[in-house]
Amino acid sequence: MDTIMVLKFGGSSVADNKKLELVAKKIAKIYDKGNKVVVVLSAQGKTTDKLIKEAKELSNNVSNRELDSLLSCGEQMSTAKLSILLNYMGYSAISLTGWQAGILTTDNNQDASIINIDTTRILKELNKGKIVIITGFQGIDKNLDITTLGRGGSDTTAVAIAAALHAKNCYIFSDVDGVYTADPNKINNAKKIKDLSYEEMLQLSSEGAKVLHNRCVEIGEKFKIPIITKSSFNEEKGTIITDKIEEDTVKSIIKKEVSRVSIIGNGIIRNFKLIKQIIDFIRSKKLELLNFEISETKISMVFKNIIPDENIKELHDLIF
Repeated sequence: MDTIMVLKFGGSSVADNKKLELVAKKIAKIYDKGNKVVVVLSAQGKTTDKLIKEAKELSNNVSNRELDSLLSCGEQMSTAKLSILLNYMGYSAISLTGWQAGILTTDNNQDASIINIDTTRILKELNKGKIVIITGFQGIDKNLDITTLGRGGSDTTAVAIAAALHAKNCYIFSDVDGVYTADPNKINNAKKIKDLSYEEMLQLSSEGAKVLHNRCVEIGEKFKIPIITKSSFNEEKGTIITDKIEEDTVKSIIKKEVSRVSIIGNGIIRNFKLIKQIIDFIRSKKLELLNFEISETKISMVFKNIIPDENIKELHDLIF
C-alpha cells in the first residue's frame, strides 16, 4: 500500500522563487520514492503581515470576514506557484484551497477551528498520481465564507489533514532543523532535542517557542500522529514529537517577553536536584523573583526586572 506523506512548509521556506525551487526538489525526491504526497503551504515570507498592513491603510475598522478573505490570498498564491513549478519540472501537481480540500471550520473569523475534513477530493487527486498542494491556515464555514485559523494555523491544517488521511506522520519543515534546548539564535551552545512528548511541546509552544502552533500539537496527540520538525534547507534529522515520555528529563529553557523564564521537561516536579540548582542560581545572581510555579512538566518563573540573555545562557549551561 502506498504511504501518504503530509509535508508542511512555512513562509520562510517558500519566501521567494529560489527557495520555492529548493522545496519543489525536496518534494519531488519524496514523491520519487513511491509515496503519495500532500503538501500544505503557508503564505510566502511576510505576505500575511503585508496584507494586514494594506487593509489597515484602507480602514481602521476592517471586518474579520473581509480580512479573512484577503489573508487567504497569501496561501493561494504560494500553492499555485508551487504547483506551476512542479508541473514545469514534469510532476503532476494540483493546488487546492481550503474549501476545495474539504476543510470545514467554525465561523469565528481570524480564529476558526477545524470541525471536519472531507478528504474525497484530496484522495481523488492522490489516486490520479498527483502531488496535492493545499493552502494552510484556512477553511470554509457553514455559510460558505472563508475563515482563517489564526497565526501559525498552517501547522494545524497539516496535522489535521494527516489525521484525516490516516498518515503515518506529519513533517513540519521550516528554516530551523528541530527544537532546541534554548533559542539557538541567542544561546550558541543550545542542543537539538531528538524526542519530545506532546505535553512538553504544548508547554514549549504556550511559553512562546515559535516552533509549532498549539492546536496542531493537540490534534497530533488526540489522533496519535507523530510530528517531525525538520529544516527545508538540509537533510539533518529533526525533532520527533510523539506520546513518548521520559521521566525526570529537562528538555528546554525559554525566555518569554522580558521577565518570564520557563523550564520544560516531563517529571520535572520530582527533579528536586534541579529545583535546588535553579533556586541557588537565582539567589547567587540576586534576581528578584515575583512568582515561582512548578507543575508536572514545567517550572515557570516571573522576575521583577528584565532578565538578560546572559543570565539565560548561564542557567542553560548549569542545567545542560
